[in-house]
Amino acid sequence: MDQIMVVAERLLNNFGLISITDIIDIAIMAVLIYKLIDLVRSTNSGKVARGIVLLVAALLVSGVCHLYTVNWLLNRALEVGLLALIILFQPELRKLLEQVGSSRIGEVFSGRQGTPDELEKAILQTVEAYTSLSKTKTGALMVFERKNMLNEAIRTGTALDTVVNSELLKNIFWNKAPLHDGAVIVRNGRIVGAGCMLPMSGNVNLSRELGMRHRAGIGASEQTDAVVAIVSEETGSISVAVGGMLKRHLAPETLERLLRNELLPEKKEEETPFTKLSALVRGKKEGKQDGERKEK
Repeated sequence: MDQIMVVAERLLNNFGLISITDIIDIAIMAVLIYKLIDLVRSTNSGKVARGIVLLVAALLVSGVCHLYTVNWLLNRALEVGLLALIILFQPELRKLLEQVGSSRIGEVFSGRQGTPDELEKAILQTVEAYTSLSKTKTGALMVFERKNMLNEAIRTGTALDTVVNSELLKNIFWNKAPLHDGAVIVRNGRIVGAGCMLPMSGNVNLSRELGMRHRAGIGASEQTDAVVAIVSEETGSISVAVGGMLKRHLAPETLERLLRNELLPEKKEEETPFTKLSALVRGKKEGKQDGERKEK
């Protein structure tokens, strides 16, 4: 007990030494670190950040192990590398400074997060729209953003901020609509961009049957952790791309189940009109197979 009192007394004494300038100093550093992390996330620069960390770690190890030549080379690489990074990320750094200058302090730390209900409604509306688009063979491309932000892709299209609605999706992807050729991007259960351009896949082993829409969807899933849902304009087939892998010829209930598993993994799958229909079809097939076995 005496030791606890001693520790508590020391903590109180240390708190007494904290001044208002220390608090301001910590707040400024917190904002800068937050903005730096947000910059890395929004520009998909995670690999660059990991490379810098590995380079610094190698520099420290070379100093401890007295690898003088390696240490000298790494020091020179860091000196040149810092200048190269400033040139490479000049547009992002400029945007960061503009945001810091124009944002209020509360907005810096606030970030809207989608609730499970919003994501679930977005999934149901997407499945409803894709069921209709598949029947009419209307091409569609939707990207559900997860941890990797897609700000660069959103800037290539038209920025929006609206709920996911099946009628809205059918209007966007109507073949005479101005935004039908690009992708719709969904963040936290809301549409944040339409008519957006996605990076093409560099996989040379893809089937020649796949068009530009499918290759763009696969490319987005290769470079980010997004879930991409696609409707073929030629066949009306529904596909989903995750992690560079394409799952084709999906039924609406399979699309719903897959989107739920990827976007709501912690939530147990509930019965919906599509899943009920799927279970009913499976039950009829199993009953028919059992009847055929009995007859044999």
